[in-house]
Amino acid sequence: MPRIHVTLDKVLKKADKSQKELAELTKIRPAAISELYNNQRKSLNREHIDKIITALNITDINELITIVND
Repeated sequence: MPRIHVTLDKVLKKADKSQKELAELTKIRPAAISELYNNQRKSLNREHIDKIITALNITDINELITIVND
């Protein structure tokens, strides 16, 4: 079954940012950032995604979200 995979680890590495820095930039709770980073979120909050792509200057959503088949 296909599922959404958030590649926040790769995006943060490319941007040379930490989870803590992203939380500060976006005003998203560090626990929520950690859950996204570790793909432990059951759902994605559109507002969070919008804040992340803005903070990290992402222009292609495929940099942050991919679909994987199990």
